[in-house]
Amino acid sequence: MKVVAFERSVQGTGASRRLRNSGKTPGIIYGGKQESPCAIELDHNALFHALRKEAFHSSILDIELNGKSQKALLRDYQMHPFKPLVLHVDFQRVSATEKIHMRVPLHFKGAEESEAVKFGGAVVSHVANEIEITCLPGDLPEFLEVDLSKIVVGQSIHAKEVTLPKGVSLVLHVEQENPVIANARIPAVKAEPEAAAAEAAPAAEAAAPAADKEAKS
Repeated sequence: MKVVAFERSVQGTGASRRLRNSGKTPGIIYGGKQESPCAIELDHNALFHALRKEAFHSSILDIELNGKSQKALLRDYQMHPFKPLVLHVDFQRVSATEKIHMRVPLHFKGAEESEAVKFGGAVVSHVANEIEITCLPGDLPEFLEVDLSKIVVGQSIHAKEVTLPKGVSLVLHVEQENPVIANARIPAVKAEPEAAAAEAAPAAEAAAPAADKEAKS
């Protein structure tokens, strides 16, 4: 995805306010062994609409600055508390030969065809909507797909079960870490009546002989 930016020479709170009033958003691009951080400005409306696209948050971006293109990632942005206004944006330069750490979205599919939903009456919950990975920039996926078509009632899907593209690895901060990303559970409101019915069944069976005895007498 391409992003057009312009070098920003004036900085400070007042300058940033004037910049926003003119329809621009202040930002910075940093990183790279031989390059210094550079203050930039971008067209606000173009940036605002780009931020609404999932791919913009998990793709290598082409930042056009001073007639040159730089590969970078969106690292952070700040929004106004209640206005649809982007206050600031941060980009990080990337190198084709150095691995990056990114959180990428999870796309779930197949839940409606699963045994848990079709025959078990379960609800499949998405415990996590993104996951942290590491890879070279050229191997960065826009998202990872999670197939839920085989899930059964009571089962949980863990991070290590996600199929990863070639060159992509999970980032787990503890060696034994394997967090749940989805599970299939019977809703509590449905489970309670079923449990009550199960408890009532033995009592009904015990009462039946007594009722028959009274009827005969």
